[in-house]
Amino acid sequence: MGIIRFSIKRPVTMTILVSVILILGFFTFSKLPLALYPDMKLPYAAVMTSYTGAGPEEVEQVTKMLEGQLNSLSGVKEIASYSTPGNSMILISFNWGTDMSNSINDIREKTSMVEKYLPDGVDKPMVLKMDVNLMPIVQMGIQAKGNTSMSQLQRIAEDEIKPRLERIPEVASVSITGGLTREIKVELDPVKLEANGLSISQITQALAAENFNMSSGQVKSGGREYFLRNLQEFQTVEDIKDVAITTSTGATLLLGDIAVLTDGYVDDTQITRLNGGVAVGIHCQKQSDANTVKACESITAEMEAIEKEMGQDLDVDIVMDQSTYINQTLVSVQRTLIEGALLAMLILFLFLRNGRSTLIIFTAIPLSIITTFILMYYNNDTLNVITLGGLALGVGRMVDDSIVVFENIYRHRLLGLSPIEAAITGASQVGNAVVASTMTILAVFLPVMFVTEGIASVIFKPMAVTVSFAILCSLLVSLTVVPLMSSRMLTDKAMSRAETSKGRIGAVVDRYGQWMDNLGEYYKTWLEWSLSHRRTVIGVVTLLMIGASCLVPFIGAEFMPAMDSGEISISVEADKGNPLSDTNRIVNIIEKDLQQVPEVDTIFCSIGADNNMSLTSGTQSEKATIYVKLPSRTERERSVDTVAEEIRNKVASIPGARIKVNVTDMTSGMGGSTAPVMIRVRGDDLTVLKQLSKQVEDIVRTIPGTREVTSTLKDGNPEIQVKIDRRRAATYGLSPAQIANEVKTAVNGTVATRYKSGGTEVDVRVRYIKEGHDSIGYLENISINTGRGSVIKLSQVADFVIAPGPMQINRVNRQREAEVDAYLLNRDLNSVMKDIQARVGGMNLPAGYSIQYGGQNEDMIESFMSLATAMLLAIILVYAVMAVLYESFFIPFIIMFSVPTAFIGVVLSLLLTGNSFSVNAFIGVIMLIGIVVANAIVLIDYLQQLRHGGMERNAAIVEAGRVRLRPILMTAFATILAMAPMSLGLGEGGESEAPLAIVIIGGLLVSTVITLVLVPVVYSIFDDWGRKLKKRKAAKEAGETVVTGETETIATD
Repeated sequence: MGIIRFSIKRPVTMTILVSVILILGFFTFSKLPLALYPDMKLPYAAVMTSYTGAGPEEVEQVTKMLEGQLNSLSGVKEIASYSTPGNSMILISFNWGTDMSNSINDIREKTSMVEKYLPDGVDKPMVLKMDVNLMPIVQMGIQAKGNTSMSQLQRIAEDEIKPRLERIPEVASVSITGGLTREIKVELDPVKLEANGLSISQITQALAAENFNMSSGQVKSGGREYFLRNLQEFQTVEDIKDVAITTSTGATLLLGDIAVLTDGYVDDTQITRLNGGVAVGIHCQKQSDANTVKACESITAEMEAIEKEMGQDLDVDIVMDQSTYINQTLVSVQRTLIEGALLAMLILFLFLRNGRSTLIIFTAIPLSIITTFILMYYNNDTLNVITLGGLALGVGRMVDDSIVVFENIYRHRLLGLSPIEAAITGASQVGNAVVASTMTILAVFLPVMFVTEGIASVIFKPMAVTVSFAILCSLLVSLTVVPLMSSRMLTDKAMSRAETSKGRIGAVVDRYGQWMDNLGEYYKTWLEWSLSHRRTVIGVVTLLMIGASCLVPFIGAEFMPAMDSGEISISVEADKGNPLSDTNRIVNIIEKDLQQVPEVDTIFCSIGADNNMSLTSGTQSEKATIYVKLPSRTERERSVDTVAEEIRNKVASIPGARIKVNVTDMTSGMGGSTAPVMIRVRGDDLTVLKQLSKQVEDIVRTIPGTREVTSTLKDGNPEIQVKIDRRRAATYGLSPAQIANEVKTAVNGTVATRYKSGGTEVDVRVRYIKEGHDSIGYLENISINTGRGSVIKLSQVADFVIAPGPMQINRVNRQREAEVDAYLLNRDLNSVMKDIQARVGGMNLPAGYSIQYGGQNEDMIESFMSLATAMLLAIILVYAVMAVLYESFFIPFIIMFSVPTAFIGVVLSLLLTGNSFSVNAFIGVIMLIGIVVANAIVLIDYLQQLRHGGMERNAAIVEAGRVRLRPILMTAFATILAMAPMSLGLGEGGESEAPLAIVIIGGLLVSTVITLVLVPVVYSIFDDWGRKLKKRKAAKEAGETVVTGETETIATD
């Protein structure tokens, strides 16, 4: 090969080139951004619509109108909607690969067409592009110190901390939860309002009219021009009491005569606590294009500066910082990569028994990795778990080509060639083999990059690109740097020194070398026996394949391996209608239980909200979320699942609430679903749906391994339903919307104006006095201004009914549904779903109702189908590449017999380690296709060379096996040991990559052992068949010649 000669003849050029690559590689490495996962462009969008005061069924009508327009969008896979009190959320799932920028514009266009037809009181729909950046990257709790009050703490958070954090370029938004906000309440006495013929709307109008600061133009005086401004702002709170109110009879009252003024705080709708103490929560989101680690570092640095400036006033605790887990995970993967490289170097040293030889081959690893960093930088990739994991997986494969090249160069040196001649001849002789084996690996990754869809493509395409870069670089190193170094370092002196070993290490190495030499003889004997007992070999391998197939049902299946992030989320839902104080009491009990768990490090509570990070979160007094943080995995003995189960058992007996304890998995929701088990019951009638979903829920609870089983369709908050009589309202000149607004203002209040105090604006809220809010009689007496100069009671135009309302109405593809969700513990997803489907399948469903399965089970099936297609194409491409390189259909077919033998190792490795088959494991199986054929290529390539040289077939098989045994074992063991640290799943995030490494180790180990025997046997069988076919063809041709000759003789006679 010309490239080999060039590298050997031009050492200065090669040295400069390698130096430039090293310098550029280290520079680009320092510039590569850090992330947990590759940039995910998820094909999801959401339409959020607020309809304040409306119940779920009213909100559903708005949802239907929007769904009707959105249904015509192109590329839509599914439209799911969630109608809750006051809010509508429509989640649109597009096909993978959809241009989301164009889709978002299309959604905005569709929703704008509906806006004018929406009911009064419905806000403009808000369109959101769904991505991981909607989640907070940093959550903090600040607590007051010394004499700082909670109201001062709230002001500090809102007025000082929030603006400073939002000025950070990487930060998109900052939200504040908890604390006390000052508010002036004007609480009206309904009896006095009625007596004076007043309504609450008249009071709010009067307050707004008495408090203003307005420019009134310009005037000229004395040759000068002055701006004219009317200053009519409240100077003190007492000024508000003196606002004049004109009654229906024309009399004038002061506001203080009919109302009670209180300078206090906004009613508690949410309480935030940190480790048992009241706190203010700060939640930071990053810009979509910002690097997570850099953003987190900027936020924490700014908070450290703020804490130093205000050290006497507040105490800051970082509750959640994504960069911490990212850095810990990346350090763990980097350590795994280094450990794998060192283990690969160790096995090389044992085989080669020479430090100089080991160094020559080992250079392939750092050079390949550093060159890959350059390509990653210009490909706009990040250093993340997937790309670094790909490099860690590829470490063993990076030396394979160099091993084959160097081993052949070394063999030619032992045969007496000079260093340069040995380098050229040895490298050229195996050049085609290493190119073929590398091309097969690259062929395996092509389908992963271009065929797979869904989360498998999003996550593993960067891995495929990274590994392909590294392996391609290792091929170039093996054909350039390795021959160059060999030609300079394998001198006569170095060769003579390599034959002698010193010290204890030398003795161990020599003993290992002797064992390898003996193994070669044993293998030669075994190979000769196998060639004379071919049916036995084929039969044993077939039985092993059948046995492995029988073991497949005992292996579980899951979507993605769970990662131990050390985070637990506890959701609390008290009885419907419970006040905030009751929910707070329950959370207090849970906090005390959590403090008894030794691994619990941080407890962060948000009471009065479903979830701080949820798009649909709102203030609901009966709900709370508790975030529990554990120390890093290396600092605790028990897994996060074990700790969560203990917490689950502790809180199970707490009365008055439904408490869910879930492990926060960094991989959950990647495919669009968060719950592993999701069962969708579809139909139209909510009552029937509720009954069916309850049956399904009861069934799922009985399935072993299920935890936190819930249904989305359940009784909602108790409602006092105000049913407005349209005819009666019309006689007073009122519309239902006007009446509803009056009721809302009376109960919840409305901000009539703002009072300026000390540079801040304080809301002035007008409402009825709180006493009596819990009775229908109180509501009946709410005063409504007719606009005709008279005031009526609400009871004159409306009736009242107490009834529970549905909490949430779900729809999928414009049909109502109820979801039953469940999480798992100590069981795989596939076996649980089989049990559920067997039980649920026996239910008798009414006409028009159906049950479907979603969640991670649906994501798993879709990913497996996509990867199965990729695997089939990988097999075809590997065969095609070898057929092109060898210009033969026969040789690649024989080599491909090494692929199915890897299946035996995959099954045994998963079964023995207790791992389930997942998307990660599937990727490992696809990688195996390219890895295992490399051994067969090295063997068959040399076998063909010997036969072309005239050697008898069986002798050539035995000689090729003897000569190629060492490089085959070296490459296999180097790959296996390089992946061994990853297979242990140690460190942060190690659980996700372990199954991938395990299947490769198991498959490669078994395939290597069987290939060394099976491929030569299959080669001999096909060679015999080929000879027989040639003989038959020759006999047939000879027969035709004889017949032709006889005919000619007869004709002559």
